[in-house]
Amino acid sequence: PPPPPPLSLPVSAPSTQIPPRLHGRPRAGHPARLRLPRRGLRLPGRPRGGARLLRPRPRRESPPSSLLRLCLSGLASSPHAHVHFWCLQSLHDALLRRRIALPDDLALLRSSLLSLASASNAASPPFLRNKLAQLVALLVRLDYPHVYPSYFLDLLPPSPPQSGPTDMFARVLISLDDDLLSQDYPRNADETADACRVKDAMRAQCVPQIARHWHDAAATLGAADPPTAAVALDAARRCISWIDVALVANDVFVPLLFDIALSPASAAPLAAAAVGCLSAVAAKRMDARAKVALLRSLLSAQQGLGSPDSGLKMASLVTTYAVEALACYRKLGPSDADGAAALEMLEEVLPAVFSAAESCYEEDVDSGSVLEFLAGYVSTMKAPSEKQLGHLGRILEVVRQQMTYDPVYRVHLDVLDKIGKEEEDMMAEQRKDLVALFRNICRVAPAATQQFIKGLIVTALSSAEATVEDVEVTLTLLYRLGEAVSEEEIRTGSGLLGELVPMLLSARFSCHSHRLVALVYLETVTRYIKFMQENVQYVPHLLAAFLDERGIHHQNSHVSRRAGYLFMKAVKLLKAKLVPYLDTILQSLEDVLGQFTSMDWANKAAKLSSSEDGSQIFEAVGLLIGIEEVSPEKQVQCLTALLNPLCHQIESLVMGAEAQGLEESSPRAISLLQIVVALNMVTKGL
Repeated sequence: PPPPPPLSLPVSAPSTQIPPRLHGRPRAGHPARLRLPRRGLRLPGRPRGGARLLRPRPRRESPPSSLLRLCLSGLASSPHAHVHFWCLQSLHDALLRRRIALPDDLALLRSSLLSLASASNAASPPFLRNKLAQLVALLVRLDYPHVYPSYFLDLLPPSPPQSGPTDMFARVLISLDDDLLSQDYPRNADETADACRVKDAMRAQCVPQIARHWHDAAATLGAADPPTAAVALDAARRCISWIDVALVANDVFVPLLFDIALSPASAAPLAAAAVGCLSAVAAKRMDARAKVALLRSLLSAQQGLGSPDSGLKMASLVTTYAVEALACYRKLGPSDADGAAALEMLEEVLPAVFSAAESCYEEDVDSGSVLEFLAGYVSTMKAPSEKQLGHLGRILEVVRQQMTYDPVYRVHLDVLDKIGKEEEDMMAEQRKDLVALFRNICRVAPAATQQFIKGLIVTALSSAEATVEDVEVTLTLLYRLGEAVSEEEIRTGSGLLGELVPMLLSARFSCHSHRLVALVYLETVTRYIKFMQENVQYVPHLLAAFLDERGIHHQNSHVSRRAGYLFMKAVKLLKAKLVPYLDTILQSLEDVLGQFTSMDWANKAAKLSSSEDGSQIFEAVGLLIGIEEVSPEKQVQCLTALLNPLCHQIESLVMGAEAQGLEESSPRAISLLQIVVALNMVTKGL
């Protein structure tokens, strides 16, 4: 039928006369003002004294039956998808608020919706199918099984499955899981009770038939309609946690799922759905011994489950499998036969887990779960066997890869702009769990860890093409190794530290000019300074690392000032060990000391945090001159050479100020302030 004409209000001709009570005397250049009466409008026929103000009447809501029939009529007659969506949404809201409560109305709604769902076309818009599924799921919650016990039997597609009914049935199960059954969301007491009622009724009535339908849908539609088969398997994955696992974990269904997951011809969503079902089977809650038997059956169904290729294609499955096997091993213990079998199965799938962990940049790999498993696996080791030491080497490689920066951000991290700062902060957060895992490996296998880092350093030094990212992560791991070992081990150079520290001190990487590499290099050198207390022959190498272009003379101002701060800490720790090199140190710092007092500090680019403004070099010089082993004559000579230029600068600035005046924020005043800061730092060191 043609649409009704739009509502319109009658428009009368404008009156040429002004009502007497609305007359106003106009001012020059202004139209007359209308003076409205102060009293409210009176109803016709009412005396003035009994006038009542007009008030809006309360809106009358249409009865529920009228709303129901209006929406059902729209669903049946309108060709427009948005009209269908509005009708379904209105019915859902009315049903949720219990406005549709009469038995006859509910029966009419139920029969209409079940007819729509059964006749659903896979070509209809997904948002309409989802909304219809959500409405059917709400009906199931309200009156299944006590009012209408055959919801699922009515909706279950006949065999062989067709795309439209199969897709609709899967969406109903998914909506029911999202809105009621899933335990991944917080539920109140009423929702929990409804969920238990629905699950119990389904287990008693129709779950075996539904499981058979999932298998048929995957087998029949896997090649003909992969998206529909994927939706059906996604619905199966959601239900596996509360149905009898034998309905899926059997000799018929599991091989089919493995074939779909590993077949090159399988569409990516379908393969992911099959892996999801297998992961849900492996994660099914049960007794530890029953779980060992279940895991053994999965391994028997797919002999290559532990291969690296399986780790790439079924990352979530192999990770879940390893987590469950480790949990069984912990519960049963190594002395139990099933516990030993669980450990054996775990080690069989470890190559696949390592392959999955090394591809954690992929979207379908949960890096958090992988790292959590690896940390749990390392924590079970006491005295690692040769085989376990090999596994630890693979885990260390995983840690190294996950701690490595993306080369895309190399320039941003060098200049440390906004993007570089965000990436640096994000990597610092990401490395927290990785560093904890690395420390555990250091505790369990210190020799293997040191050998691993030695190999990284040798590779970085021997290759002229070593990237910034590889060198940075190598130095970072060496720094973290210094946190894991004791101070006594550093001092004596136990293990391979006696080789690693000298290699570090003499290292000159091809990418040393990059800010990241230079900073972590200086931090790592500082971490191992106590090694020089027992090995004084390496003090010249230490001084060179701080004083040459790798440290204080680095081209990046952030690096050079950080080097000055760390050099001051080194002087405090070594002191007397540095006396023979006093002249060399002062000669190397002469230009840097002069730059500090002549720098344009009014420039914002020259300003850094007060803890790293470059003044720490003066404190380091004061510490060196004030060492007891330095003779008084030498102290006077060094102080004279240091202070005379500063005094001459003060005299020159003061004379200029007398002639031209001195403002607090002028460059001259700021220079005077910096000289005072330098003198103060020298006296602090003395």
